[in-house]
Amino acid sequence: MLVDNHCHLDYFTPMELPEVMARAAAAGVGEMVTIGVTLAQSAGLPAMAEAHAGLWCTVGVHPHHAAEAPVPTPEALAALAAHSRVIGIGESGLDYFYDKSPRDVQAENFRAHIRGARLAGVPLCIHARDADDDIALILQQEWERDGGFDFLLHCFSSTRGLAEAALRMGGFISFSGILTFPRSQELREIARDVPLDRLLVETDAPYLAPVPFRGKRNEPAFVAHTAGVLAALRGLTPDALAGLTTANFRRLFRKAAA
Repeated sequence: MLVDNHCHLDYFTPMELPEVMARAAAAGVGEMVTIGVTLAQSAGLPAMAEAHAGLWCTVGVHPHHAAEAPVPTPEALAALAAHSRVIGIGESGLDYFYDKSPRDVQAENFRAHIRGARLAGVPLCIHARDADDDIALILQQEWERDGGFDFLLHCFSSTRGLAEAALRMGGFISFSGILTFPRSQELREIARDVPLDRLLVETDAPYLAPVPFRGKRNEPAFVAHTAGVLAALRGLTPDALAGLTTANFRRLFRKAAA
């Protein structure tokens, strides 16, 4: 069984969702995690997860939306994560490519999410785009301030330096359809070197459909194509890669293993 650990299923209509989930099951994707990007949107995700077998969720504020409302307190984020179907906090982090929120507000939001994840005892899903040095710095500072915490770098497309910094702090790395793109050779080289016990796969659906669906709307079923490329890179069968990444998912997202 594969797990799509990062998708946005509330971006599909209620009419579409049953078919999307049925196609995922047919492709061997047994579980999915739908992701919070604002507090208002996050509030509706636990009920959505309760309504569908094999669906989990996270709660949080994406860096694009960090300035749209007051930055949530760690305590508020931890309280939202108390629901049984909420298995992580995020996605949060830094995005200097679009810069839709002031960078100081993004950083404040990111730190609040790190501290909220630590309080709640759940992992943090990190969005990192064109901000590798500051992501690594904040992670290190927060680690030194209050101790370790669980996290993953989602939809990894950053530098080897950020990957190595995250791995030193015990982080996991999740690869999306970007791994399959023809120009992603450097990313494939990084994926080849990530320890097997830190690998995850995702779609980030409805974005970033893998080859051979590039340019189309992504959906959880397509994670099988990313997993196939990753399996070939690591010299594993698709079934072995599926078992490995699902076991890693259970170790990181402990509420999903309870």
